[in-house]
Amino acid sequence: MYNYKNRKEVPERYKWDLTDFFKNDNEFNKLFELTKKDIKTLKKFKGCTKDPKEIYLFLKKYNELNANVLILYVYSYLKNDEELGNSVNIERKAKSNNLFSEIGTNTSFFEEELLNLDSKEYKNLFKEYKELKEYKPFLDKIYRNKDHILTEQEENIITELTSKMNNFSNISSDLINKEHNYGKIIIDGKEETITINNYHRIIKNKDRKIRKEAYEKLFGKLEEYSGVSAGLLNSYVQGNNAVAKLHKFSNAWECKLFGLNLENKVFKMLVETVEKNTGSLKEYLKLRKKILNLDKLELYDLGVDLFNNTKEYTIEEAQKLIKESLKPLGNEYIEKLNTIFEKRYIDYMGYKGKCSGGYSFSTSLKASRILMSYNGDLNSISTIAHESGHNIHHQFIMENNPLQYRNASNLVAEVASLTNECLLSSYIIKNSKNKDEKIEAIENMIRVISSNLFGAAREGKIEEEMYTKVNEGGTLTKEYLNNLVEKSYEKYHGKEINSNPLNSISWITRSHYYMNFYLYSYAISISIAINVAKEILKGNENMLNNYIKFLSTGSDKWPEEAFKILGIDLTDSLVYKEAIDYFKDLTENLKNIYYDKEVNESE
Repeated sequence: MYNYKNRKEVPERYKWDLTDFFKNDNEFNKLFELTKKDIKTLKKFKGCTKDPKEIYLFLKKYNELNANVLILYVYSYLKNDEELGNSVNIERKAKSNNLFSEIGTNTSFFEEELLNLDSKEYKNLFKEYKELKEYKPFLDKIYRNKDHILTEQEENIITELTSKMNNFSNISSDLINKEHNYGKIIIDGKEETITINNYHRIIKNKDRKIRKEAYEKLFGKLEEYSGVSAGLLNSYVQGNNAVAKLHKFSNAWECKLFGLNLENKVFKMLVETVEKNTGSLKEYLKLRKKILNLDKLELYDLGVDLFNNTKEYTIEEAQKLIKESLKPLGNEYIEKLNTIFEKRYIDYMGYKGKCSGGYSFSTSLKASRILMSYNGDLNSISTIAHESGHNIHHQFIMENNPLQYRNASNLVAEVASLTNECLLSSYIIKNSKNKDEKIEAIENMIRVISSNLFGAAREGKIEEEMYTKVNEGGTLTKEYLNNLVEKSYEKYHGKEINSNPLNSISWITRSHYYMNFYLYSYAISISIAINVAKEILKGNENMLNNYIKFLSTGSDKWPEEAFKILGIDLTDSLVYKEAIDYFKDLTENLKNIYYDKEVNESE
């Protein structure tokens, strides 16, 4: 449907409009030079914690400059992703990124000074200068680190060292994405080189021999270097544990919980509930095996589609479908959705040289922009709905919060995007007259839940065990990691997926293990999103009103506080059980629709 060789061929209406960032390079350079010069003035505030008014002036100046740095960086990031490898884009992005280091260097004095205040002195700041209360949540989040922050010099050393820890992730990514040769494969009479990027397409091929060959070649090569991959992961985990201990935490997990202001019982309840209900996942796998008419289901059979929907949707059709599906969220929400489409916040088209994948990238002063590669299928439409959820969330935050609180943690942000995916799938399942389209919508949602709830909980638990092993003086070897994965598959899949030695090395492809306990965020977010979507579709006005309040909440609130607006208690197993029950309903609907039985619509 859409096939463009380069950016010049793409119609303007399908490109994002960045002119409200900068109209030209002169505007960018002017702000860059002004900001770079202004950052140096922050040093004059050294010693400001002796005077609450000076603290106020420092924070005002800091947040304004930080907002400008973010605008410069995000714009540079977006421009770079339009055309990767362009030297002008690379240089612009690099020099913008350097501003973060400069602002950090010129403000490194502040945290140490603030944390040197005793609790009485700290409380008196807000009594002596009432205007400072505007920044109290901002300062509280710094001051609660009092027992975990070192001297300015020590913190600078740790910052310098931890910046190098990304090298382990980068090396792992380079090995997987660039260095390994996975061989070639013949598809429809044409020879194709297997890469990580095209593997996800190949593994959906209807020909099982092709799926098997691609799987064995890719994972066979990964297995050859699994010892090196284990060494890289071990070094990363060691580094995270070491940094946590330097900051007076017992381990990296305790440090992570502190950063989220959540208790371990939240994650314990999540994992316990999911592990008690793996039967739901096994029932789906059993159904998939039956539909595919297989004696044994292999891991490489999970990607193949169960439908034959060849319909292609224009972007305009996609926009209309998304609008209809999100109408239950109310007029204000739809107005913000229209803003995305009308003001060209989305860069739709893929072409050679453009960054792959999808994201929504925001600043505290400008509406976020969405990047994707639209190919006309429901998965692309789901991507628009997902990323638009992030964008609209950011619109609400900008309208309702001062500059310093215009962001959200990933734990909160993913609820906004996944709720949209739930609503989109539910709308198609209920309203489509096309059997294959219904099946595709169900399969899309099943995969979202399977990956984000069952998968994230399973792999999050693996990550916990990895850190415990290293924290106790052990080493992450390929044998240890393979064993962890094998046992987790046994628990979650049972006998529904054939045991294959290559399955156990799937840990190598999981880049999230280099993101310091990020996986659990997905499991919590999808559970909350399902709860929210189900209630809104039932016509629960109270939930709808609370959801808009939730979307309007800034970073002055902790994630748990934001979730309480929705009436959700993360320590209640029902939150996760509701999501699992929804998964069961989807599986039942899939079976009924596929075999032309009477359908009980899942909302």
